[in-house]
Amino acid sequence: MPDEYAPVAPSLNPCIGCVAMDEPSGSGVVRHQSLHDGFVPAQGPQQAFADAIDRHIEEHFGPVEFVYHEIASHLVGVHVYVVAPTEERPYRTLITSGMSELPMAVPEGHDISPYAELMLSLPADWPLTELAGLGDEAGWPLRALKQVARLPHEYGTWIGEWHSVPNGDPAQPYAADTPFAGVVVTPMLRVPPEARTIDVGGDARIALLALIPLHPEEIAVKVERGTNALIEILDRGGITELLDPRRPSYA
Repeated sequence: MPDEYAPVAPSLNPCIGCVAMDEPSGSGVVRHQSLHDGFVPAQGPQQAFADAIDRHIEEHFGPVEFVYHEIASHLVGVHVYVVAPTEERPYRTLITSGMSELPMAVPEGHDISPYAELMLSLPADWPLTELAGLGDEAGWPLRALKQVARLPHEYGTWIGEWHSVPNGDPAQPYAADTPFAGVVVTPMLRVPPEARTIDVGGDARIALLALIPLHPEEIAVKVERGTNALIEILDRGGITELLDPRRPSYA
């Protein structure tokens, strides 16, 4: 897995291959066992982390429209901030806050932060409201963010760039009206390089990573042929963290 990438300036047609490094061909699906038996209450946010995330969102993404708060959380409290469309970013952006309550189990030799949060962007007219979201068909991007954010803590593992996470085994669509059945974790492409890291202070930093939803055929490319093959097909379609719900598979 690539541990670093060359920063690129945001553009109207960003290229995933411009920020990715080589990885060997596909190595199949790694299946993990949960470390926990039943519900484990979250310990609550680290205030310095939560404050740093709030500042970072306002500085780099725009005003927060509303927040999907969790009340009773398993392991970590994964709240999802909904950033309103702006002139510069004319679409909604969803950003987690809470995945970084606990460090991930990053293996030795990987020069990356054990703390991460996740994001993706939706068209401005995506039907999200403060009162409706998670339980609706249109709320599947929220559920995907929460699923991936809790995964490393549930299974004692880590999430980094170019990890892919299928929705089940075998992978199933997130909702009846969408073909997407998994995600790949990528660098954000529609932001300047400094937006990709949240500075907490001291030696602490949080990686802010994007989720790109995938068709089943695209997941299969990643599993069977590796990251470079997936990057090639995503580049072919000009795919970024801004979700196009009607895009075809490029596999």
